[in-house]
Amino acid sequence: MSDETTIEVSVISDISQIAAADWDACAAPEEAGGGRPLDPFTTHRFLSALERSGSVGDGTGWVSRHLIAKSDGQVLGVMPLYAKGHSQGEYIFDHNWAHAFERAGGRYYPKLQAAVPFTPATGRRFLTRPGRETVALPALVQGAVQLADENQLSSLHITFCTESEWKLGARVGLLQRTGQQFHWENKGYKDFEGFLADLSSRKRKTIRRERRGAQQFGGTIHQFQGDDIQPEHWDAFWQFYQDTGARKWGTPYLTRAFFEEAQAHLRDDLLLVLCEREGRWVAGAMNLIGADTLYGRYWGCVEDHPFLHFEVCYYQAIDYAIANDMMRVEAGAQGEHKLARGYVPTPTYSLHWIADPGFRTAVERFLVAEREAVGEEIEILKEYTPFRKTREDS
Repeated sequence: MSDETTIEVSVISDISQIAAADWDACAAPEEAGGGRPLDPFTTHRFLSALERSGSVGDGTGWVSRHLIAKSDGQVLGVMPLYAKGHSQGEYIFDHNWAHAFERAGGRYYPKLQAAVPFTPATGRRFLTRPGRETVALPALVQGAVQLADENQLSSLHITFCTESEWKLGARVGLLQRTGQQFHWENKGYKDFEGFLADLSSRKRKTIRRERRGAQQFGGTIHQFQGDDIQPEHWDAFWQFYQDTGARKWGTPYLTRAFFEEAQAHLRDDLLLVLCEREGRWVAGAMNLIGADTLYGRYWGCVEDHPFLHFEVCYYQAIDYAIANDMMRVEAGAQGEHKLARGYVPTPTYSLHWIADPGFRTAVERFLVAEREAVGEEIEILKEYTPFRKTREDS
């Protein structure tokens, strides 16, 4: 197949309208060789679980408009794409853009969002078959922009994309934005003590004290994955998730049915860390397992215990990553408290297309200043990591 082959881009309103094998040949080609997906969030099964459970769809402000790029009947690329009626559940904030545009007489919503709903995890957004990137990626960009333009939508946002996509997007005229998260990086540690040995003496003592304190909650911490995950675990976790969701967002994003879908279809992609005390589940965290990255997603509890959140969300994740030779842990959005626990400042990337020329110019000016500020913040935060800087720190 030559690069001059005609590419046809179509839109589907439900991911069930494309075969899982065709989608995953683009989203997770590494699974064909028996490996885990690099990004478990863009697999057909994960996005399908969101749709079947009603976590996205009519009434949620996330309406599926996935793109499919084909040539000669073969799917060459796909894009998880949604028409958005608000800016919730995105973690790269554009509320101020919406307010400014609407004050000027424009209509910001609906807009298009290429993303995994409610998931601030970096991954590919232009999902192409290996070797077909040069033809499929431009077709997906053009298709997304054309969809927004034809429907008179204000904008297109491609959030938590990879750095390479971010650079390619700029070449075709998309606006670049950066953000910042905290990720833990595995430097070939053999065990948790090996990681602690890299830290300054004071920080090392603090983490050991927190781990001892967490273990005194009066129960046992369990790690479950695959077939070890049982329906009773989801009954407990739903209570944790509801509590956290109500406090953070007002209304939880995921429905109870999503966790039933997770039990049926996503168990092999999941690590549940659950705390049991006196025969009762009292706290827990849900993680997704990629080929080289553990993604921390949700935490909740029905009892408060000192340091248990740090243990379950951060230290247990590090333990798992080291034991399974994983390169990193992404612990979600925000949270400078992660810095003291060995999670380092890391840039995130997004791309944006704005229809209105005047508004686009204003956003572009803002993004130039914001990128500089984010870069400076990352450099400042690096000075506060807990890692040893001199021999005296050891």
